[in-house]
Amino acid sequence: ETADLIVTDDNFSSIVAGIEQGRVVYNNIRKVIGLLVATGFSAILLFFLCVLAGLPMPMIAVQLLWLNLVANGFQDVALAFEPKEGGELSVKPRSPQEPVFDKHIIEHVLVVGSWMGLVAFLNFQWTLGQGQSIEEARNLTLMLMVLFGNIHALNSRSEFRSIFRISLLRNPFLMLAVPLAQLAHIGAMYTPGLSDVLQIQPISVTEWLQLLAFAMSLLIVEELHKVLIRWRRSRAGPARHGRQASPLGHPQGRL
Repeated sequence: ETADLIVTDDNFSSIVAGIEQGRVVYNNIRKVIGLLVATGFSAILLFFLCVLAGLPMPMIAVQLLWLNLVANGFQDVALAFEPKEGGELSVKPRSPQEPVFDKHIIEHVLVVGSWMGLVAFLNFQWTLGQGQSIEEARNLTLMLMVLFGNIHALNSRSEFRSIFRISLLRNPFLMLAVPLAQLAHIGAMYTPGLSDVLQIQPISVTEWLQLLAFAMSLLIVEELHKVLIRWRRSRAGPARHGRQASPLGHPQGRL
């Protein structure tokens, strides 16, 4: 009665399934943390670079709130429902002292967040340099950050697998959240009153294509980063990353 954990079903397969589900939950926590922190870091870097360059603020407060709570607020919840990738029981158990926010997530945040923040800054600077108003520059910057958030959410479904090797139908919640977030922002651009509060407006086809090209660059960066991760895993050997099957996968194995 005083135990921290009570096993109500001593069937070995149930214990194995429980361990597997625990690892799935742990992995999803890491994915959500990586998504949120990288997005936040990109916004911080964007503002920091604008301060260094002596430029106006790239977004006003209400736009930043909209970005965090609405435009990027659906994906993190949906990502938590990502199903297992496969091979969870083949990975060597982690140390209880190992932090969730480890060096791998920090590297992910620095790579992805830096790219999003830098590209958004360059786009903001270039737009102002073309003689467009600060409101238009902020409008385009906010849309670019929304697009970045959606692409990053799709690529956050695995820390090392390519996005092209993961079925879009595996997580219907995320497949609903991404277009919903994008449509929410587009709808706000065409909604009188709300568009005035957010200081946003519809953009041209040329601007759409330009922002989509910038946003898709994140996909290339993340895919290259995952190639590097897979290369490191292959060099580290099977003992560390579980290339060999764990005894948990067999009834005669031990915990």
